[in-house]
Amino acid sequence: MLDGIAPGFSDALMLGFETSDDAAVYRLSDDSAALLTVDFFTPIVDDPYDFGRITAANALSDVYAMGGRPLAVMNLLAFPCSLGPDVVGEVVRGGAEKVLEAGAVVVGGHTIDDKEPKFGLSVFGTVHPDRVIRNRGALPGDEIVLTKPLGTGLWGTALKRELVSEDDARQVIESMAELNRAASEAMVEVGVHAATDVTGFGLLGHLHEMAAASGCGAEIRVDAIPLFDGALDWAERNVAPGRTAEVVAWANDFVRWHSDRDRDVLMRVLCDPQTSGGLMMAVSEPLRDQVLAALETRGVKGWVVGRFTGEGHGVITVR
Repeated sequence: MLDGIAPGFSDALMLGFETSDDAAVYRLSDDSAALLTVDFFTPIVDDPYDFGRITAANALSDVYAMGGRPLAVMNLLAFPCSLGPDVVGEVVRGGAEKVLEAGAVVVGGHTIDDKEPKFGLSVFGTVHPDRVIRNRGALPGDEIVLTKPLGTGLWGTALKRELVSEDDARQVIESMAELNRAASEAMVEVGVHAATDVTGFGLLGHLHEMAAASGCGAEIRVDAIPLFDGALDWAERNVAPGRTAEVVAWANDFVRWHSDRDRDVLMRVLCDPQTSGGLMMAVSEPLRDQVLAALETRGVKGWVVGRFTGEGHGVITVR
């Protein structure tokens, strides 16, 4: 029995807080399970409407990463009353439109007065109990497919430091606001061994979680990693989120560097905390082209950035 959970409920709780998966999974019936997740953060852009869209896409992503369909969400809103209803209304409107695009509905929420603005969503979705896609299950030889470029944290820091305008960062903002719905549908259609979304622990952190949970190692190719224009420049200038240094220090314990590229700069990119990043999938080599084609059919770009190996439990080799 899981600590704090009554026996009658522990049988239904398929996945809970003891794993590093993207959402909890609670069995409802033989052919339906609930996916439960929550996420919120402070503004990463000035425009309240864009902030709402990005926050909603980020929260919904956990359901998509596990092959599910979001159905209902509740808003979590912490804002200073001094900002007024117009600003808050735009945040909520942006989130609601993105939820509607996902085919889900906002059913309520809770607000508090707070000096620092925060917005987020708790999300309820469903998935067939036998079709849950977890972050473990990758096999040696599986290809690693990524569906969005890296660099949102670097660009977000440049925005906060007023080194660029939101017009300059429009491509990055739209990527963060893009749902992972189509990518999820593609991987469910073709079939993958494991998946997760790339968020606060960067590419290396989330790949390490996948590899360790699967009892594998992993190998990535630096030149195959997709980056937003300008991301490498920000990394070279150390225009990076404050949390990046912590992620890099953690990743140094499981990364083996075999590239002649500048390690310090590229580690800032590979450990860049992403907001509403893409899905990362473990795809068997025979199905790789089918997954890439299924993504392309839905207007989503996919990049093969490496593979899982049978050596080094959770160790990532960078070439």
